[in-house]
Amino acid sequence: MTTMRFAGVLPAITTEFLVDGRVDHEFVGRHVQWLLGAGCKGIIPLGSLGEGATLDFDEKVAILRTVVAAAGSAPVAPGIAALSTQQAVALAKVAEQAGCRGLMVLPAYVHKGELREARAHVEAVIRATPLPCMLYNNPPAYGTDFTPPFIAELAAQLPNLVAVKESSGDARRITAIKALVGDRLDLMVGMDDMVVEGVAAGAVGWVAGLVNAFPRETVLLLEHALAGRRDAAAALYRWFLPLLRLDTVPEFVQLIKLVQQQVGHGSERVRLPRLPVAGAMREQALAVIRAALAARSQVAT
Repeated sequence: MTTMRFAGVLPAITTEFLVDGRVDHEFVGRHVQWLLGAGCKGIIPLGSLGEGATLDFDEKVAILRTVVAAAGSAPVAPGIAALSTQQAVALAKVAEQAGCRGLMVLPAYVHKGELREARAHVEAVIRATPLPCMLYNNPPAYGTDFTPPFIAELAAQLPNLVAVKESSGDARRITAIKALVGDRLDLMVGMDDMVVEGVAAGAVGWVAGLVNAFPRETVLLLEHALAGRRDAAAALYRWFLPLLRLDTVPEFVQLIKLVQQQVGHGSERVRLPRLPVAGAMREQALAVIRAALAARSQVAT
């Protein structure tokens, strides 16, 4: 079994639910194939956007099997997060058994603690399998900041740590990591509204969210940015940015699922304690979506 490289567009996929709250595996499989058909390079299930924290262990395992089967030869790298290190290690091992070819390693849920505790957690997960791992740094969401020196030290000790998903919101972090590790790690943009800036700083790929509704535009934007087609990238980015900014607020899961519903590919059903967005936030989001759809024909795809 080949492993994977973290590069290109890797969608962090949403988890579709049926009306009764169960996972809609039929849709998940179709969704994976749709994204890969649009040029995405692999699939990341069970992340924050996938509502991983609300899924029980057996549901996660079933989703992994569905995604791996649907992805065919494309790599699957699930988000690995849990309340305890023991649970996270168990999920990592099951992911390998299910045919996943990489892992996205997150801090533990709930407990923030000291950086030495976060290090013990992610080290245990990364060492649990030989699969290539991408460390996920998102201090606004998880309260743990994996700094560039921390990442460089970890990379020196863990050969299968091969990538970082950088979601601090500071494009200078990519420059700082590269200054310490060079090409030792592949750097991925993790916030939708900083992809062009991240690529300019040295990122080689994008763990994307709005790709769940706009895969062709997502792939094309990254291709423009990587190829240095500045004018083409700027034009597409200008159109896309109001949508991409929906990925940067606490209600990003509900908002991205609302976008999927509006484009006819998915529903806005979420799992409690989340509820679909309502009131002014909903109206503002719908206005953004409608404006983008109205102007979509003017964007070269």
